[in-house]
This record gives sequence, C-alpha cells and structure tokens, in this order.
Amino acid sequence: MKVSYNWLKDYLDFALSAEEVAEILTDTGLEVESVEKLESVKGGLEGVVIGKVLTKEKHPDADRLNVTTVDIGNGKPLQIVCGAPNVESGQKVVVATVGCTLYPEPETPLKIKRSKIRGVESEGMICAEDELGIGNSHDGIMVLDASVEIGKQAAVYFKLQEDYIFEIGLTPNRNDAMSHIGVSRDLKAYLNSHHNTQLQIRLPEFSLPKEENQAVKVKIEDKSGSIRYMGAVINGVKIQASPEWLQKKLRSIGLNPINNVVDITNFVMHECGHPLHAFDLDNVGGEIVVRRAKKGETLVTLDEVERKLSEDDLMICNASKPMCIAGVFGGLNSGVSENTTGLFLEAACFDPVSVRKTSKRHILNTDSSFRFERGVDPNTVDWALHRAVSLILEIAGGTLGQTTDDYPHPVKEKEVDFNYNRCRSLTGLKTRNDLIDKILSELDIKIKDKKENTAVMVVPTYRADVDREADLIEEFLRIYGFNQVSIPEKLNTSISLHAKPDPEKIYNTTANLLADNGFYEIMNNSLVSSSIWEKVKSDCFSADQDVHLLNPLSNELDVLRQTLLFGGLKNIEYNQNRQHTDLKFFEFGTLYTKTDKGHNERRSLSLWMTGQKETENWTSDSKEVSFYDLKGCVDSIFNKLGIYKNPSTTALNNDLLTDGYTLNIAGKSVAQLGWIGSDILDLYGIKKPVFYADINWDLVLELSVMNKIAVKPVPKTQFVRRDFSLLLNKEVSFQSIRDIAFKVDKKILRKVGLFDVYEGKNLEAGKKSYAVSFIFQDDEKTLKDAQLDAVMDRIRENLEKELKASLR
Repeated sequence: MKVSYNWLKDYLDFALSAEEVAEILTDTGLEVESVEKLESVKGGLEGVVIGKVLTKEKHPDADRLNVTTVDIGNGKPLQIVCGAPNVESGQKVVVATVGCTLYPEPETPLKIKRSKIRGVESEGMICAEDELGIGNSHDGIMVLDASVEIGKQAAVYFKLQEDYIFEIGLTPNRNDAMSHIGVSRDLKAYLNSHHNTQLQIRLPEFSLPKEENQAVKVKIEDKSGSIRYMGAVINGVKIQASPEWLQKKLRSIGLNPINNVVDITNFVMHECGHPLHAFDLDNVGGEIVVRRAKKGETLVTLDEVERKLSEDDLMICNASKPMCIAGVFGGLNSGVSENTTGLFLEAACFDPVSVRKTSKRHILNTDSSFRFERGVDPNTVDWALHRAVSLILEIAGGTLGQTTDDYPHPVKEKEVDFNYNRCRSLTGLKTRNDLIDKILSELDIKIKDKKENTAVMVVPTYRADVDREADLIEEFLRIYGFNQVSIPEKLNTSISLHAKPDPEKIYNTTANLLADNGFYEIMNNSLVSSSIWEKVKSDCFSADQDVHLLNPLSNELDVLRQTLLFGGLKNIEYNQNRQHTDLKFFEFGTLYTKTDKGHNERRSLSLWMTGQKETENWTSDSKEVSFYDLKGCVDSIFNKLGIYKNPSTTALNNDLLTDGYTLNIAGKSVAQLGWIGSDILDLYGIKKPVFYADINWDLVLELSVMNKIAVKPVPKTQFVRRDFSLLLNKEVSFQSIRDIAFKVDKKILRKVGLFDVYEGKNLEAGKKSYAVSFIFQDDEKTLKDAQLDAVMDRIRENLEKELKASLR
C-alpha cells in the first residue's frame, strides 16, 4: 500500500523527516518496506538558478547564435552561447549551470557541460520551458518578471514540491490503516505518547446542500452480504479532467487520473479507506438491487472481459441485469463516461468473506477488494459518502438528490474487560495505569467503569481486530514500543525445548555435497610449526596467539594451528610436485587460539581450489577455476543447509587474502572467501592462483535452526527477465547492485544475477562492465511492461545515484 508523506501532513501537523516517519510507522506495526522520493520535475532543477543577461553580442562565426554574459548572483558572470531568438540584455532568465542535469524528457537526461560552440566557450545554458521539463514551449527562452531575485534557486521560484512515498506492507488484520487518515492515527498516537505533543487529526470540513426529491429505490435482497448500503443521487454533473491538485494526489501514489468523478472516488478511498462506486444514473433506471448472481448470468467488467458469474457472487444490479461485482469490480457499461450527466454514488460495507471468495474466484485483486476483504467500518460509510458528494458538487457541479441508507443491524462498539496487572505481567513492564490509559485513549479506545486495577475498554468499530484483552495489551505495547521490552535476568517460566540439529548429519550432508562436486577431503595434523609467523606477517593471526605444547615432540610440531590454510597449501604443494595441478580440497578441523581469558577453540571448514575447472578433454576448452567457482560452492553449502537467508557481504578482514569478501548471514560473519596472496604461495612454490574459503563451522551449526521447509504451489504465471549492461568503478561489488535492486522492489523482483564481467580494452582506467539480469514474477497475475519499466527505471536511477553507474 502506497502512502504519501505530503498527504499525511494534510491531516496531521508534524515536523518529522520522511525517514523518521518511516521508522515510527515500522515500530508501531506498519512496516515501511521502502521510501521513494518523488519529484514534480525530475532532478528537482538542482543547479538551475535565476540570472540576468548583462550583455548580448553576435557570435563571430554563427549568424543565429549570440554570445551573452549572465549574472547568477555569485559575482562571476558566465559567458553563455545562446541560440534563442528572443534573448536580450537586461532580461531575467533561467540558467542551468555547469554540472547540473536537466530532463527535457523523463528518460533523456541532458548533462550541462563546459563546452566550445563554434570556437566560443559557453559556461551553461539559458533555458526554455521544455528544456526544464516544466512545459512544452520551445519558441524561445523563458523571460521572467524583472523583480525576480538574481541567484534564486529555480526550484524555489517555480515552487516545485517533492514528496516521499511509503510502501507499507500492510498485514491483513490492520483494516484500520488502509488509508492516509488511518496511518495518521497511528502516527498521532505515537507522537502524543512519546513526544508530549497534543496533535489531533484534521478531518476535512464540508457541508451538503438541501436534498432534492429525486431518489433511486434500493432493494437489498441479500442482507448477509450487504451490512450497510448507502447511495446518493447527483444530477447535472459535468465530466471533465480533474483539477491539478487532485491529479497530483493520485499520481503521487501511482494512480492515473481518469475523470473528475472517478478520481474523487479514488481520492476518498485512499483518504479514509472506504471504496466508493459511481454509476451512470441512466443505466441505473430508478432501482438498485443488491442480490446474488443468477445461474448463467454474465458481466463484462471494466477490463473488457466477459465473466461468467457464480451464484455465490454478490452483485449490484438494476431492475433487469447486473451492473457491478459488489466490492470487487465495476461493469463496463454502467460506469461514468464523458456523456454522463447524472450519478448514483454508492458507499457500502460488504461482508469480507463474501468479497474475498468472489475476488479469488475471478482472480481479481483491486483496491476495493483489498479493503473490503479486510473489513471496512460500517459506521463511517456515511462520512465517506458525504465527503465524496461534497467534492463532486464542488468540482463537477450538479445538484444533490435524495440519499438512501440501508443499515438494518448497526454494529456497536465492543466492550472488553481489561486488567492492568495482567498487562504488566504479560509485557514485563512496570508501567503505571495512567500511562496505559493515555496510550489506549490516543488510539480512540475509551475507558469505562474503571476500578483500581481493572476497567472496561470500549473499542471503536474501525478496529475489527481488537476484541480480547490480549489485543488491547498488544495495542498498548506497539505504541509504547516493542524495542523497550527487555528480557529479565531471571525468568520464572517453563520453556519448551526443541531437538537440536544433528551435527553429524549436517557434516555428512556438507561432505557429500562437496565430494559430489569434485572435492577431496583432507585431514591434517592439528600440530604445526610456530616458525610460520617468522615468514608470514599477519594482523589476524600472530605468534602471541599460539597455543604452545608443554612437551613438543619437535620444533616442527610445537603449537596448535590457528588456521587450516597452511595445511591445505602443503597438500597442494605435495600434489603439484607430482604433476597433479587441478585440485579441489576441503577440510573440517578445530582451530585454537590463546586469549587474555585463556584458550579458545572453534571448528572450521576450509575449501581450496586451483588449476583447471574440469579434467582435460577433447570435447571442451580448458578453463581455469575462478573466485566465482569457489563462491558458487560456498553458496551451495548454505543453500543445501537451508540457512542462506538474507545474506550480505562486507569488506574482507583477513590480510592473508589479497581480495574477496566476508559473507554475513543473520548479522554474523560465517565465511571469508578470497585469493591467497602470491607472497604466501611463493613460500610453498605454488605457481597457479589458489582460491580459499574459511567457514566458521560453529556458526553454521548455530544457524542451522533457521532451516525450515516451506511448501507452496508452482506459480501459474511466467517470469520476466530484464538485463542491464553497466559501466562501474572497479571497487563496486555485485552485492551492492543486488542490495539496491531489492531496496527498490521486494514484491515482484525475485532474483538478480551477474552473467558477464569485462575489464580491459576499450574501458576507461578504473572501470569495469557488469551484465546483470533481473528476474520478475507475480504469483497472482501476469506482469505488464509498464509496471516492469517503472521498476527498472527506479533501479537504474538508484544505481546511477548511489554507485555512479551508467548504462553501456
């Protein structure tokens, strides 16, 4: 669900950054999955200022060009070559300075550079409307009012607004937060509870004129499916484009404006959470019937698909035929068109189970069904209808006919018994009763019949998910702050212990996987020579950390090993001296170090790879193993064990390796991968590169509890692949590209892959080329090009911004 930062401020007067708002909402249970900056003009006109043309002279070598000097308020007039026919000295103009980027078209950036035009240096550009991206005129440069201040930022002058869009992963129980007002309520409760503010939700004020006589008869045949049904007749409307403010609101959350009436219904739905539907009054024919579909009935919906209706589908019909699938999707021929002059505006509350089944049956997931499935508040349906009617009368004109309201069994507020001591017991917090009362009251939960440590709490009807004492405690805790709950030192509670993973089984699984992929297991002596540190200088390992034997048998076996690395290199040396150069080894072993507190042991798994990738064969070309072959083996191990979840990489902290990275899982450094340094290889006479991985086996066993088996059906839809060929700085890692991509989208982006790397000829020094694939899939519906293009555009923009990447 998309929520606009600026839109929230319409209802709540707060002074927080978008990042702070996102953090608060996530802490209160409305997880913000991403925050996207939205600019009314792409690039925000950064680097564009107001200037004054001081002089104008003809270009010496071009009849249609002029050489101007322009004052931009910094004391250093710029020389700019301008081809506009209307440029004159004394004008106030818009100047794009060197280094800024304009977007005459959203996908066509124009970088302003210092250049020579016909031999004359030009230090910027005097801009026309279309070059700035704020209009379509290219008749000449923009000439501003003479009173405009020189040096003023163009973004300030044009009053450009920027917005931030929160993508909220709304859980099914939070029907109250399916709107901007709903999200504002949580934000208000948190700020008033933690920042000592006295904020109140600012609901829009409106009034309705006196109703006229015209009415539409409403007949509810299925009372179980329709909890409350309201409608209003409006005559004399004019269907046209919406005003700019309304179009901006809808575009900010990804909706395309259609016409003033439809836009108002969408606006009100995202404002207060209530879906509405506008019917052409001529198609209604004087009567609305809410009933189940009849056997054999069909309806052509707004997507121009003829749907065969089920007898379980709740329908909105006129006297003779269906017009709309209730709570899910409208009909093609009954909605508002450019010829509509009369409306029947529907606002209702339908049974969530009925809507959910119908939505799944027809594979229709709409903004309306999203809300009805979770349950809308029947007691605020009237507010939503009146709000929409007032906007329609204001924007589309017309007169109000009669309003109908069928609400046979009004839903009352729930009363829940609450015990303050039990709240303290369950949360482990020693909170005062008045603090609990304050937080609950900020959530519109009223306190009734309060005694010393008990009370009856009255829950508003918009909180359908709160009906037990435990729910009230959770409501208190999510505003108070889950992160403020600490685990006491002594717990007087019973704990159910689960069987620990079998280390032997995990070892066998891993060893068999490596053996199946051509690795040989090696076993070396835990005793090594301390003299190695005289040859190898390392910050990670040192002689001071050696565990010495009290009675060594020889100087070559006088300490316990701190790393498996050197034992494996001896094995490689031994084999290469006997003409076996293509080697893959793995070893499980214990490592020992001395610390200030005594001695430390940990188990490790190490891998070595060197030589040819495959055995020499006439059917295939020889190919050396690479770091990525080693990476693939390490990834396979963690995938096989079921713990390769949310991996990340950080800088390598092992100076025995010349390059590589540290692999982190669940915030813990579980492996180090890289190239063994040539100075160390020289100690063993090894000529070919050796790739090495050190896996902390103790951590692997600890993380093995993460292994969970999940079963889900094969998606019915196909995946879509898009590729980027990127030019990057050499230090940029693929992981950073992957992280940025998933930060942009987590819903349909399934996989990011690297399928080609190039460095060398025809590339700038310090640059490399990555070919990156992006796999998209939606389990429920086929993806459309426009949706994919939007995601790819955001990924490209973030790669350019954060990694200085460019498309090749």
